[in-house]
Amino acid sequence: MPDMIDHDRRRFLGSAMLGAAAAPLLFTSPAAAQGGGTGAAKLPAIRPGANTDFGALKQIDAGVLNVGYAEAGPADGPPVILLHGWPYDIHSFADVAPALAQAGHRVIVPHLRGYGTTRFLSPDAMRNGEPAALAADIVALMDALGIGQATLAGYDWGARTANIVAALRPERVKAMVSVSGYLISSQAAGKMPLPPGAELQWWYQFYFATERGREGYAKNRHDFAKLIWKLASPKWNFDDATYDRSAASLDNPDHVDVSIHNYRWRLGLAEGEPQYAELERRLAALPVITVPTITMEGDANGAPHPEPAAYARKFSGKYEHRTVSGGIGHNLPQEAPQAFARAVADIAAA
Repeated sequence: MPDMIDHDRRRFLGSAMLGAAAAPLLFTSPAAAQGGGTGAAKLPAIRPGANTDFGALKQIDAGVLNVGYAEAGPADGPPVILLHGWPYDIHSFADVAPALAQAGHRVIVPHLRGYGTTRFLSPDAMRNGEPAALAADIVALMDALGIGQATLAGYDWGARTANIVAALRPERVKAMVSVSGYLISSQAAGKMPLPPGAELQWWYQFYFATERGREGYAKNRHDFAKLIWKLASPKWNFDDATYDRSAASLDNPDHVDVSIHNYRWRLGLAEGEPQYAELERRLAALPVITVPTITMEGDANGAPHPEPAAYARKFSGKYEHRTVSGGIGHNLPQEAPQAFARAVADIAAA
């Protein structure tokens, strides 16, 4: 098992704000902080929604999984791994991936466990949604693909996964883009009560804690996920075709089990697997991330998320935060692909 949790964002929602002066040194211009930077890589202009298909996906055995993934760009280009969230899929990067590939990167976009064409190798394997397990999946994928070091970029579950790999295996991460910032936490932090308004935002976690919730998600996952999309990105007017392309990935036979376990684990209602216990112990200390990082946030993110000043000190290397304006919600790579691709190109060149 490679050395590599969940920060469900709860810890920072109730924390005291840190002063902006505490943040590490920025390394790009003020214009770049709004998503229009001047990084070394030349990126093509991106029209959101212009790309809808990755073409034929590839499959590879990696760790406990057979991973389905899209690949673009030159095989010898600097590797970038793009990590999606829940309940989304690789189509979040349908516009970002070809732009980065055109700029010379080798771009890998995997379906996380429980999504798309990714499958467990053993029918007896625990359908574990534990954050450390997802992070171990990415290290195993890098090993299987012969990638020693890569830039990791993601949002939601994907950002959390990137954070964990960067914190525990920094030698494998050249740089990172993380939407909503530092997302590492622990079961103990997840048990801390929040004010009622904040708890309301986590309604689905409480729903998933019940067997009724499990059955409801299994029966209604298409409509359930669509509701999450609307709540998390209230100003994003996605059409049915856009949603349905991603929703198909939720038909994965392991999706419900992995999703329910993830949210129950965060609340301390489900056990993880013994091989991840030491990783979770290390993550519970909330380690500082040392790799060069850009954190991002959309100005209309309807999902629970911490304020940037609350996590600035968790990044000790080159660091910048970028807020993207224009009604951008939780699925930032798909809603603002130009800004996201720009951040990846900038940090990869840092």
